[in-house]
Amino acid sequence: MRLFITAGLLSQCTALLAPRITRSVAPLRAAATEEAANPRTFGLALELDDGTRKVHSVAENTQFVAGFFKGLGQRESFAQLTTSFYFVYEAMERALDTLDCPTLKALDFPELRRLPGLERDMAFYYGADWRSKIKPSPATRKYVAQIEKVASGDEPELLVGHLYSRYLGDLFGGQMMSGMAVKTLGEAVGDGSGGLAFYEFDAIPDSKAFITDWYTALNALDLAEATRADIVEEANVVFRLNIEVFNELEGSAIGSALRLALSTLKEKLFG
Repeated sequence: MRLFITAGLLSQCTALLAPRITRSVAPLRAAATEEAANPRTFGLALELDDGTRKVHSVAENTQFVAGFFKGLGQRESFAQLTTSFYFVYEAMERALDTLDCPTLKALDFPELRRLPGLERDMAFYYGADWRSKIKPSPATRKYVAQIEKVASGDEPELLVGHLYSRYLGDLFGGQMMSGMAVKTLGEAVGDGSGGLAFYEFDAIPDSKAFITDWYTALNALDLAEATRADIVEEANVVFRLNIEVFNELEGSAIGSALRLALSTLKEKLFG
């Protein structure tokens, strides 16, 4: 995890390190054993975490916070973002349903599926005839095209990079994002029947335990080294595509808030 070094932080580190000199090595061994059992510390899970780590400055984060609190009050912007997610997940989960790929099936946990919730959200924002009213933005079309390109290519396994980036990020950030939206927009973005269903993972009561299981399944995949490297690169492509979707919302406060959220999630997920 990134550390921004200050005098206070250094003093805390010194205080923490000093007593460890005289402690038994048993706790250290226990910690090492625990780390070895953590699926995020080895295999493809570690390669993805390390390979997708991005650095965000404190100054940028401060700017995003300022933009958010200046006036997130645009229901249309939040609906636009949710619409983008609908098209992305429709393409991704359609690929999961149609491809006969053991690698993808091993990571296709039904608890993660987002399309049913997104359909409820679309009905909330656009009414019963929402399918005739929505269309993907330019950045969303580019994102969907990438999913379809990979799904129809010689290495559909590269969609693992999409599952990793989307599902884990949305699972980690669901409560935070929905909470931010409710605080600023109230019932304009959700009333219990829809609007925020995308962020609800009711079938996953313990997200940390679930993600540990998902990482374990990820590390169990039998993939060539070159394929693993390509999956990491594809995950980086997904990250950049997400940034483009967020950038379309620039000029609205939610654009700043979403980029802040993405930065925070990447920090929580990957350090």
